[in-house]
Amino acid sequence: MAGSLNKVMLIGNLGRDPEVRSTQAGKKVVTLNIATSETWKDRTSGERQERTEWHRVVIFNERLAETAEQYLRKGAKVYVEGAMQTRKWTDQAGVEKYSTEVVLQQFRGELAMLDGRRDGSGPAPDPDGYGRTSTRPAQHAPPSADGGGRGEFDDEIPF
Repeated sequence: MAGSLNKVMLIGNLGRDPEVRSTQAGKKVVTLNIATSETWKDRTSGERQERTEWHRVVIFNERLAETAEQYLRKGAKVYVEGAMQTRKWTDQAGVEKYSTEVVLQQFRGELAMLDGRRDGSGPAPDPDGYGRTSTRPAQHAPPSADGGGRGEFDDEIPF
């Protein structure tokens, strides 16, 4: 194989509300904590077992960051796609530490909200997950002339 691939895809739930920070240049950076769970039935006891993994996701893409800040809350189910990165840093005691994160860069990565809005208000997020929002009102068929409320159906269609 001539190349390599660094791609992470996660579907999970937010463990807390998004953490929003700004760079020195004024650009938003959003951090998400996503839980993914695996369940299985234990062979010896027959009991259901569960293991949860926590993933730190950092969004540098401005549009996705705005969408995450505006729409995502603790418990929301999301899909994220990005690249794995490990950072090395030194704590206050001078000890070197490492952090591994899923990073959604400025022009790469995806974020899709898999839950509908719970309160039903505000613009609906774009279903393609690229952070755009739609403010178009829902299209409704006009009521039928007979007042039966079947405006979107036509009885003359053979199927």
